[in-house]
Parts: sequence; C-alpha cells; structure tokens
Amino acid sequence: MAYTTKANTVPRPNPAPRRVRLFRNNRNQAIRIPVEFELPGSEAIISRDGDRLIIQPVRTGTLLALLASWEPLDEAFPDVDATLQPLADVNL
Repeated sequence: MAYTTKANTVPRPNPAPRRVRLFRNNRNQAIRIPVEFELPGSEAIISRDGDRLIIQPVRTGTLLALLASWEPLDEAFPDVDATLQPLADVNL
C-alpha cells in the first residue's frame, strides 16, 4: 500500500503527545504515525535513547552545502587550450 502526501513546510507548534497502537508487519513491529507528526520525504533515521525511540527525517543535502564542505584545491587547473590547433577561418 502506497501513500503520497505533500509535506507541509510551514512551521507549526509541537502537537501534544498522543497514544498510538503498535502492530506487527511480518517480522517487524510498526506504528502508524498520526498526520500531525508526519515527516517529510520517504526515509527516516531511528535510534534508541534509553527506553525512548527517536525518529528523525533524513535530510537531503543541497549542492551548495556539498560545495561548501569541500577543501579548496592547491593546484591550478591545466591550460587545456595550449594543445589545441589554431582555428580555421570559416566563410559563410
């Protein structure tokens, strides 16, 4: 069963805690997440902190963040035009 929703990006106040039911999905324990707790995207990261489970959305990186994380190059780019033949005149 597939669901498609548009994640709402408008910040909202934190909803009040809700009691939910756990169920089995084959060998996995599962939970239905109420709409007010919906996460963006199609993946999440789950971790345990004592007796709590923490579910966080997987954030996709942006190109700008990737470029900012790279170290600058110490070497100059080679002059690739130096090995090209001269252009021939073209009569149109």
